[in-house]
Parts: sequence; structure tokens; C-alpha cells
Amino acid sequence: MKKKEVPQDPSSLNNFTKELCYAVDETGKYTTDLSTGWNVKTSALDVAWKDIEKRIADAKSKVLQGEVSPILYYMELKLMDMAILSAYTGFFKWTIKRHLKPGKFNKLSDKKLKIYADVFEVSIHKLKNIELNES
Repeated sequence: MKKKEVPQDPSSLNNFTKELCYAVDETGKYTTDLSTGWNVKTSALDVAWKDIEKRIADAKSKVLQGEVSPILYYMELKLMDMAILSAYTGFFKWTIKRHLKPGKFNKLSDKKLKIYADVFEVSIHKLKNIELNES
């Protein structure tokens, strides 16, 4: 594509990042240019974010109903899976699965809670008490 044809359609990441694209300049040489995105990519990104928002809402609902511990909510909120959380905390995946159970979570020491709180960038109090008005 030519440099003047690099798409500049607005997207949800418009204020955060731009994508590097290769294009041909006026002299016929390859060069780089920044793109804010294009409609097809923006639509796909919007669908993905809606799915993430639904997963966060579902996790929050399960926590508030007492089905799972707040760890699931914060995992979804921070876009983490079991392997990523395991790598950040140093806990085995099977240990985290146990901590997802409200009964086990409620018995965790402050030392273990602090590890989770630090990874999720919240206080221990906020980790243990999800507020209804949190996103």
C-alpha cells in the first residue's frame, strides 16, 4: 500500500497506541508509517472487549454469590489465566485452583493474600471485599 493510503480509522486504542505499517513512499521505496487502525480491526477488537467485559461481570457475579473467591474476578479484570497468575505469584496452578474456592480463600494467611494483592495491584482489604460498584 502507498504511504498516503495507510488506514487512520479511529479505534478504542486510538489514544493508547498506534500500529507500525510498511508502505511505499512517493519515490517507490519501502518506509514505515503509524496507523491508528482500520474498521475491520476495530470491529474485531470491540467484539473481543465485549467478551472480556462479560467474563469480568460473570466472575464478579460468581464471587458475590459465594461460588468462587475474589481471585477469579481479579484474574479476569487483569486479563490473566492460571499459568500467568502462577508465574507472577510463584504458586502452583493446582494451589491457585484451591484458592479459587471461597472456603480455602477465607483461610489464607495475610502473607499469601499479600502476594495476590501485590500481583493484582490492590490492597488485601480490597482483594477480600469486592465492592458492588467496582467495574
